[in-house]
Amino acid sequence: MACQRSQSRPRAPAPTARQLAGVATVTALLAACGAPDPAAPAAPAARAEVLVTGAGIAGANGLQVGPDGLLYVASVIGSEIVALDPDTGEVHHRLTAADGVVGPDDLAFGPDGALFWTSILTGEVAGRSAAGEPVVAARLGPGVNPITFSPDGRLFVAQCFFGDGLYEVDPFGRREPRQIADDLGPGCGLNGMDWGPDGRLYGPRWFHGEVVSIDVDTGERRVEADGFDVPAAVKFSPAGELHVLDTGAGRVVRVGADGRSVVSELAPGLDNLAFDGAGRLFVSSFTDGYVQRIDPDGSVTTLSPGGLAHPGGVAVLAGSDGAPRVAVADLHALRLYDGATGESLDVQRNVLGVGALGSVLSVAASDGRLLLAAFTDADVRLWDPDAGEVVARYPGFDGPVSAIAYGDLVAVAEHGTGRVLGVDGTREVVLADGLPAPTGLATDGARLFVTDRRRGQVLQIARDGAAMPARIVADGLDGPEGLAWSGDALIVVEGATGRVLRVPVANRGTAEPELLALVSPGSPPASEAADAPQPPSLVFNGVAVLGRTAFVTGETGRVLYRIDLDAPQARLQ
Repeated sequence: MACQRSQSRPRAPAPTARQLAGVATVTALLAACGAPDPAAPAAPAARAEVLVTGAGIAGANGLQVGPDGLLYVASVIGSEIVALDPDTGEVHHRLTAADGVVGPDDLAFGPDGALFWTSILTGEVAGRSAAGEPVVAARLGPGVNPITFSPDGRLFVAQCFFGDGLYEVDPFGRREPRQIADDLGPGCGLNGMDWGPDGRLYGPRWFHGEVVSIDVDTGERRVEADGFDVPAAVKFSPAGELHVLDTGAGRVVRVGADGRSVVSELAPGLDNLAFDGAGRLFVSSFTDGYVQRIDPDGSVTTLSPGGLAHPGGVAVLAGSDGAPRVAVADLHALRLYDGATGESLDVQRNVLGVGALGSVLSVAASDGRLLLAAFTDADVRLWDPDAGEVVARYPGFDGPVSAIAYGDLVAVAEHGTGRVLGVDGTREVVLADGLPAPTGLATDGARLFVTDRRRGQVLQIARDGAAMPARIVADGLDGPEGLAWSGDALIVVEGATGRVLRVPVANRGTAEPELLALVSPGSPPASEAADAPQPPSLVFNGVAVLGRTAFVTGETGRVLYRIDLDAPQARLQ
């Protein structure tokens, strides 16, 4: 049986500025660039075997039943709105970046059937009129998040994770937005909102554990319910009952005059909820990417499957029975799989801005433990997968992209400074600097190698724990990210193309790469600017090797691949 452990924490204190910046980057900058076609191309050389298949949606966020009876689901990371059949889960159609949908966090339908969404990256409140024409209702700045219409067609929007304002917005964009409140933070104004039958706007305060209602004309507000772990969204049932989605506890709670009751126990990392006219409840998950329906009798039906939602870095641990355990960094979760069967062994979920796990974009094995890093956080964490806890932290980094054990040091690729640093808890050693985009790291025990995604290079930068003049090992690559040592060669993943390459490492000069396989590519950079706050890798496309087997993540396909390194190889032309 798969073990699924999750972290539940008491009400969180107000987040720090760095935590808020990290949360904002996760939800906004990381993913709103859109996803390529998730279908993975066939491998021309060694066959990349699909070991684990993931979620149907790259993180499911806001959702709403449309006037056509379909369930519309927003995906920030997928930059799409997916219309599902609420009975079967069949995908009816998708609105993508080609339709002007960029990083949608939440959505709402107006009384006339117009569809609006909040683009958390651009700060736009955008939509399509009832006639299908594109509309920009407002530009409120990054962090626009929940959105809802009043019964008489007034539109309300709030900010969360990057701003804390609450606004009334003209759906046609002809009048300037009216700010209703600016003191709901810090860190989040309101999240998933709904209009109550008493004529007040209801919404949860993520970092305060409470649900408030607001008179949108006067700004007067009152606390309606508190004591939640991390309330993420509220909705009223057709019968007028308030339902609260507690993402920290992983449950849906009904709040009535006669007290509270738990409608459904799910898992932490829930995002939003919606009702249809029959009283059926729909719930989305930003950590797992699933969409589920909860019927009035309490039965739960999965409409869109969950699992790997944004797989990034990968690491391999040798199991006690000799079978490899494969750890995958999944942004809001750390997942552990049986490397032989693909069976899920463990899931650790992180709640944005609250969980001790933190965001996870890269992972590396270190003496049976795992080094975790994400450019959205300021530290590198050492995770004990058996104890299920962080056992050490290395703080003070400026955008750590990846980290590995290197001798008695932890080597960290730091985006903010273009350096590779070595730390051991008491000292810091600069192993390389002046790199436009240091990304993946690997070592043979003595030598340290790094990929530079912007330069398209693999470099040797250190030997025996000491920095050395950078030596080019491979050049002319297309967005190299993940890196692993194997025998006398390096295995490299090109994030831009999905090519998995073997690069022989000689003492001098560069070697001609050999093509091992093709996997689904990564997402493109959110910005090509050299001073962009996020690395061009975004979700880190990783690779790990154990013996003669490589494990590679397919980000946009949401899969984990296994590759036999002894299979025939192809020289690149």
